[in-house]
Amino acid sequence: MKKPKTKPLLLIVDGSADHLQQLSHLLEDRYAVRLVEDGDNALASAELLPRPDLILVDVVRDGFAVCQRLRGNPDTAGIPLIAMIERGQPDLEQSALAEGASDVVARPLVPELLRARIATHLQLREARAKVQHQRNRLNELGQIADAAAWAIASLAEWRDEEDPSHLRRIQHIVLALARQLQGNPRFADELVEAHIPLLFKAAPLHDIGKVRIPDAILLKPGRLTPEEFEIMKLHTVHGRDAIAGVERELGFSNAFLRFAREITYSHQERYDGSGYPQGLAGDAIPVAARLVAVADVYDALVSERVYRPAFTHETAIELIRQGSGEQFDPDVVDALLAAEEQVREIALRYQDATG
Repeated sequence: MKKPKTKPLLLIVDGSADHLQQLSHLLEDRYAVRLVEDGDNALASAELLPRPDLILVDVVRDGFAVCQRLRGNPDTAGIPLIAMIERGQPDLEQSALAEGASDVVARPLVPELLRARIATHLQLREARAKVQHQRNRLNELGQIADAAAWAIASLAEWRDEEDPSHLRRIQHIVLALARQLQGNPRFADELVEAHIPLLFKAAPLHDIGKVRIPDAILLKPGRLTPEEFEIMKLHTVHGRDAIAGVERELGFSNAFLRFAREITYSHQERYDGSGYPQGLAGDAIPVAARLVAVADVYDALVSERVYRPAFTHETAIELIRQGSGEQFDPDVVDALLAAEEQVREIALRYQDATG
């Protein structure tokens, strides 16, 4: 059996017992009513559970103080509040609204108008609650999506026997580069403020295609043969295909998925056109991929490998500077140089798996 809908609860505050009786008689057919005669009892009653859905306050006595205190309490600040004022007193109406009233009705009250105002504010409150619920759900879904993306990215790193903190370093270095480049006209279209957190979230996905590379090649300690390197290069294609598959399943794309697809596919391109998989050059390489390319190489240089010790920060910066205009976009390299101390701090902060 369907549960009967609970009536909205009104708290009515009025120093006149006759007024309270009249209002109760007028409204109790549609609403549950809670009646109080003074401000202190009004505040206590407003905090009782269940809290009122709407409050009617007469301002003749301490109504303004009641409005102030209700609005100043986080538990009651969001409850619609209608002030009742004698007709023909515009100054009091303005004062009531200034003290936090949502609306004002004039006495003598017009029953149909009062009911309509109450219904309108209850509908607005319900609509706001639904919007907030949807926002909360979207935030939850966003957190789930972020966690899933991080898990997928981490899986690729673990297969490659990389330190998982590598992903954190990549994220934060990309963020630092993006912030440095926001004022550069070449990057203005892509590095709008709304895109920055999406780049931050997409950067760790750069090597997800490695999950499809055979262990014998991915984990080989020595130099790859030309044939093996061709297979290794396919991790960019596999990553691109994985993101494109998500877009097909969803039936749409968005900025985050586009950045993820561009990063996975193009982060191994070189500015002079000698990279892979497409041999793109210059501005043909997506901006997101150009940022990740610099961040990824810096982090690889300052990280220890089985075949070499880690380079110092200074050496890594110098090697990337030497690659400006050939391997890397010169403006992105300049951004790295401008953010050098911040990048050094990032490398130190996330220098191990617990960072």
